[in-house]
Amino acid sequence: MCGQLVGESKDSQALRGGIKLAEKSTAAAVRKALEGAKKRNFVETVELAVNLKDVDLSIPKNRISDDVILPSGRGRQVHICVIGSGELILKAKDIADTVITVDELNSIADDRKQAKRFANKTDYFIAEAPLMAIIGKKLGTVLGPRGKMPKPIPSGADPTGIIENLRKTVSVRTRDKKTFHVPVGTISMSPEKIADNIDTVLKRIETKLEKGKMNIASLYIKTTMGPSERLI
Repeated sequence: MCGQLVGESKDSQALRGGIKLAEKSTAAAVRKALEGAKKRNFVETVELAVNLKDVDLSIPKNRISDDVILPSGRGRQVHICVIGSGELILKAKDIADTVITVDELNSIADDRKQAKRFANKTDYFIAEAPLMAIIGKKLGTVLGPRGKMPKPIPSGADPTGIIENLRKTVSVRTRDKKTFHVPVGTISMSPEKIADNIDTVLKRIETKLEKGKMNIASLYIKTTMGPSERLI
């Protein structure tokens, strides 16, 4: 009976122990994934692979399409482009990575290869609200499938706050696939910080699923080219 509460089954005791271990399991799994990754000549991304169950993603309303601000950041530079005019352009010049005017937008849109390259190198777009219709018409077929349609901002508004948040943001997109990946940091970050990011992403994902965590079949953590480590 030593170590077991009176009237408590062995299964209950094991459950208590499991709950205590679960508090550290995320960081431990991240640490193991980092240790198992070979050294590369670039900074690898750490990804969370999510496998869903009992959810029909052929129905659009069941799909997840959300942005999550990571408490510990991305661990890498996030490229942000602002599309606008006048005062917005002036305010964005010193804080955005790329700033383009309407005329420059037209030039990019006229060259489809250039538009694709531009979309691929940019993580997030911010656009002056009145320009959203024009952007949709000219670049919608390039940005839409990539989940990169601009986030609207009022004319003349200060984009500092939204840009600062986007530098710490990841997009969670399932589309129609039950398996999807979310970047949660890089190998240059500590396991604890990556674990904080993972927990934040998971909490958001659970709120988007009808049965919450019961719709999650399994979770894996891996670096870009490293082996995966199962979390659950």
